[in-house]
Amino acid sequence: MGDKAVRRIALIGNPNSGKSSLFNHLTGLNQKIGNFPGVTVDKKKGYCMLDASTKAEIIDLPGTYSIYPNSTDEKIVFDILGDKNSALYPDLVVVVVDASNFKRNLLLFTQIHDLNIPTVLALNMMDLVKKTGLNIDHKKLEEQLCIPVVPIEARKGKGLDALKKALKGQYKTERKPIFNAHSHASEAIESVKKIFSLTEDYRAYQLLQQHRISQGLQENEKNLLSDIAEKHAFKKDELRRTETLERYASINDFIQGVVKESSAILPKRWTQKLDKLFTHKILGYLIFMSILFLIFQSIFAWAEVPMDLIDLGFSTFSAWLGHVLPDGVLTDLLTEGIVPGLGGIIIFIPQIAILFAFISILEESGYMSRVVFLMDKIMRKFGLNGRSVVPLISSVACAIPAIMATRTIDNWKERLITIFVAPFISCSARLPIYTIIIALIIPDEPVLGILNLQGFALMGMYLLGFSAAFISAAVMKVILKTKERSFLVMELPTYKMPRWGNVGITMYEKSKTFVLEAGKIILAIAIILWVLASYGPGDRMKNAHEVMANQFPGLDAVELESKVEAYRLENSYAGIFGKAIEPVITPLGYDWKIGIALITSFAAREVFVGTMATIYSIGGVDDESTIKQRMGAEINPDTGLPRYDFATGFSLLVFYAFAMQCMSTLAIVYRETKGWKWPLLQLGYMSMVAYLSALLVYQLFS
Repeated sequence: MGDKAVRRIALIGNPNSGKSSLFNHLTGLNQKIGNFPGVTVDKKKGYCMLDASTKAEIIDLPGTYSIYPNSTDEKIVFDILGDKNSALYPDLVVVVVDASNFKRNLLLFTQIHDLNIPTVLALNMMDLVKKTGLNIDHKKLEEQLCIPVVPIEARKGKGLDALKKALKGQYKTERKPIFNAHSHASEAIESVKKIFSLTEDYRAYQLLQQHRISQGLQENEKNLLSDIAEKHAFKKDELRRTETLERYASINDFIQGVVKESSAILPKRWTQKLDKLFTHKILGYLIFMSILFLIFQSIFAWAEVPMDLIDLGFSTFSAWLGHVLPDGVLTDLLTEGIVPGLGGIIIFIPQIAILFAFISILEESGYMSRVVFLMDKIMRKFGLNGRSVVPLISSVACAIPAIMATRTIDNWKERLITIFVAPFISCSARLPIYTIIIALIIPDEPVLGILNLQGFALMGMYLLGFSAAFISAAVMKVILKTKERSFLVMELPTYKMPRWGNVGITMYEKSKTFVLEAGKIILAIAIILWVLASYGPGDRMKNAHEVMANQFPGLDAVELESKVEAYRLENSYAGIFGKAIEPVITPLGYDWKIGIALITSFAAREVFVGTMATIYSIGGVDDESTIKQRMGAEINPDTGLPRYDFATGFSLLVFYAFAMQCMSTLAIVYRETKGWKWPLLQLGYMSMVAYLSALLVYQLFS
């Protein structure tokens, strides 16, 4: 390992081995999310001080059971570890092992071991090992493997000092291979080593095994490796089976004398007891629905006070700026455009934080894996499988990573259907729209004394999205024809108490990402929208005061100014544009102001609230009322009733539940399906469903 100022350390392990918990403890909030080079798979990296003078860059590689990949995420592992020229090739690898599933987890370690990369073995979940009556002699294992073996409890942060000390060491890379690949394909391996200037037999062996799916090889290099494999009769499937058998035989040798079972009777596992309840064919679904209900009740009940304070704070701040700053274009832009627009997104931080807190708790506790298992049988009836649950539930946060997560689905038909219907699931960008509209049309009344009627409505919107996804999936199941079948194979982790530090980090990171990503769009659109709403063609804006004074003689100064501002907005570029599309949206119960928000929110759904905040703030900086109060006070001139009555509000909710209003999602669908056919079909289908459903709802309830 080189003596670098910053050492690059890669964390690798099986899914549910505790790798992410270890990453969070090592890096804290010093993390960054990006994409691995050449692929749209999340890359998590951060920095950690091993001591006062040694800094390390920590890379969290995707979880995998083996160096042989079953998904795009898993391919990254060998692309990085198998290529010394990779920009992310590590100085050292930490293999995180779930010690309570010791034998199975060691398979991946033996493969990394044979690549001759400096390695530290971290035995995680040692607390669970003790509870099962087992004992692992890590010192003896360290002697057998000739590498550092460190027992840790990643979720509690125990053993980190010993691990950091091990990460600072200098280790030999020349080790006796656990699987002697050379003895099985000597001529082919020697040819690859010579041509590619390699020294490790197993690295050359892996190029023969995986060259066709490797990102780091040129096409001519892949063809050359294919020729070598053919010339020397390299039978990769047969050799892979032989390799697995030999590795497990070696693992059995390792664990003899290392893993001991105590004479005490092994206690019954809480996991087995809880699984009888949580995966029950009837009770399991009732519990899952109850948990969802609790989440949506909490989003309204717990977030109400901080949201109202944030809303009032931005309104007051906007009014204060209007008083202290000199009159002018810049002041108007700040008080009527930027501040209300940003306030319209920051107000939803409490709800976003609560949502992600619950998601994190469900994942950390191990319950989310039970949901996947529980839903598999239902999903198959709609042309999906249990693995589709992870992308669909991930869509509650955002459809973009959810669509990328479909790479774990091997079946082409099931993967395509999952990609197509995932945007129907209500994402966090819809949450601001749902909450503000629900607050306008649903009374804030208790049900049964403790439950909130608005919480019921919010849960209903999420269930509506899931229903649309399943119905659409059933339709696609009939349309798409394939004989390919798939099966769900997964490991159910043991139940664990969530680590509240990890939950806190997730809340912070997800809320920050939501605000920053949405904030960029909000800020740009707020500025553009303010310009369009503040200026208009010809002399309409200039003559607004004279026109309104003639049309409404006898009004006092305040009432006249209100009429003037309304006239200016209606005759601005934004107003003219909104009026142009009004005939199309009037049957849905919308006016030209809502029409402007519909168009701007095609960039991103959450822009709706920022747009409405900007529109209702034009000329109203002296009014310290919140955006919710301004929208609630809007009157429909045709009926004299509130603009946002039940019919219009419900129509808007349904429209936003179904409409594909996210250009980023369309771009990801294009990348994942490698063409414009499916994203355009998706856009057209979801827009049609949204329009027709909103039309039906408004006509029924108006």
